[in-house]
Amino acid sequence: MLRRITSRCFSTASHPQPWLFVGLGNPGDKFQGTRHNVGFDMIDAFAESHGIPMDRVHCKAIFGQGLIGDVPVFLAKPQTYMNLIGESTGPLAAYYKLPLNRVVVFFDDMDLPCGVLRLRDKGGHGGHKGLKSVIYHYRGNREFARLRIGIGRPPGQMDPKAFLLQKFNATARERIDVALKEGVGALTLLASKGLIESARNFNREQKYKHIRMQTLET
Repeated sequence: MLRRITSRCFSTASHPQPWLFVGLGNPGDKFQGTRHNVGFDMIDAFAESHGIPMDRVHCKAIFGQGLIGDVPVFLAKPQTYMNLIGESTGPLAAYYKLPLNRVVVFFDDMDLPCGVLRLRDKGGHGGHKGLKSVIYHYRGNREFARLRIGIGRPPGQMDPKAFLLQKFNATARERIDVALKEGVGALTLLASKGLIESARNFNREQKYKHIRMQTLET
């Protein structure tokens, strides 16, 4: 049934090409709510907002599908652990015969302040092992969009790995929850209007948010 539905989506101009949204994270209860799993959090927020059940396992990922208007959207939370996450994302894009410009990957980013987002059409991995695995399984192709979710830098001399696997404190969690709502709005617009239009306004708003946060912190 799923294959039949998706094949119709590819057939004519009246059936828009689907989007594949992939959140990066680690499976298991002990990683839930940690900084490294905000990609999963974004998938969950988007799925809940649009009533999309995440009720199957497909290509080593917890998987759901729905419609934003008349545009099909596939949602995935790979269950391979972060360093091997491309083993899920690569086959998913191949299964649905999607070009990489119809894929958006969500991930945690220490180079952005906590709660600040950026939507990009392409880029490198920036040392992120999950992204590195995704790029490897896309045969080195980096031409896929990504939603960077700021988690901030570890304090003092704290080990970055320990920082990533910590849960957010109350203040940071509040900022992330606001960011998830903003991300859902941007991704909803992206699904219906495309990346360029949605990214332009969204990134401008997030830039001003970044400046406001810096002003408050000083």
